[in-house]
Amino acid sequence: MKKKVATLLVIVLAFAILAAGCGGGDTKKEDGTPSPAAAKAASDYKIVLILPGAVNDQGWNASNYAGLVACNKDLGTNMEFVENVQSADFESTFREYAERGYDLVMAAGSQFDEAAAAVAANYPKTMFMVVNGSNCSLDNLSPLFPKEYEGSYLAGIIAGNISKSGKFAMIGGESNQAMEHLMSVYGKTAVSICKEKGIADASYNLAYANSWSDVALGKQMAESMIDQGADVLFVYANELGLGAIDAAIEKGIKVVGYSSDQTTIDPKTVVASISFDFATMYKWAINAYLKGELAGKTVHEVGINEDIFVPVFTENVPQEVVDAVKTAISDYKAGKVDLKPLFDD
Repeated sequence: MKKKVATLLVIVLAFAILAAGCGGGDTKKEDGTPSPAAAKAASDYKIVLILPGAVNDQGWNASNYAGLVACNKDLGTNMEFVENVQSADFESTFREYAERGYDLVMAAGSQFDEAAAAVAANYPKTMFMVVNGSNCSLDNLSPLFPKEYEGSYLAGIIAGNISKSGKFAMIGGESNQAMEHLMSVYGKTAVSICKEKGIADASYNLAYANSWSDVALGKQMAESMIDQGADVLFVYANELGLGAIDAAIEKGIKVVGYSSDQTTIDPKTVVASISFDFATMYKWAINAYLKGELAGKTVHEVGINEDIFVPVFTENVPQEVVDAVKTAISDYKAGKVDLKPLFDD
């Protein structure tokens, strides 16, 4: 009898171990989400980032790539990337990775919005996240929106304080709502500061290149604006911006860099930059995704309050300008500043 009882206990114990090892029992919470024991490791998720330009553009693409690198280093992900994807290939690139069973497909730029929505409808098991996107019409569309107009507000404070002529040259890659808002906030902020300094005819000249990569065009546009009297340049146009900065170097005017630390190009010309801390932003977004907290049908916004925009100053910027930016950040976080009236709609 003792032998039979012992044998029975061994069998029961073996079944219990087997059930636990094979995921037996309830592997989901009451709400249907996986329990911690059933969750995948960060490295097991198939994630890719699609970039419209090169990772070494010292601008938008470089900033987004830095976010990817931070996630792989600090969160343990194995995020992949593909660069220089042209508009004609947006949908096919999204579809390729969805077909291959990727869990999360990211893309950097509002120009991807339409293609992401078109493809997402056919691949409900894949989450699509467009950085700077706004389309959240499906359960698997979850755009991540850095409020770039908050960053350009800080850039405008710098520009307005360092300008002597009150003439501002502004170049954007293409016209879309996000770009128009950030340019409007920058220009109006810079002009307002100059008028407070007594430059009554302060104004800005804004042009869109309808290109993100034409370096020669960027240089040509900047040269024309500088010849019209601009003494501070602000450009947001990926590789095209490098050409514009080159024109500023040759003609001896100042630049306020944007999206990455462009002071490294030439600190005498690019005297300050508003760098996007996409490492922080990406880690926030990817960590939320891994935890199952990144909801679809929602635009996830981040900005000054999340410390996404980091001012970088060279020794060529007076301390009072540095202090003015610090005060602006503090006031914004305290709810003392409303930038929406500065939008041009």
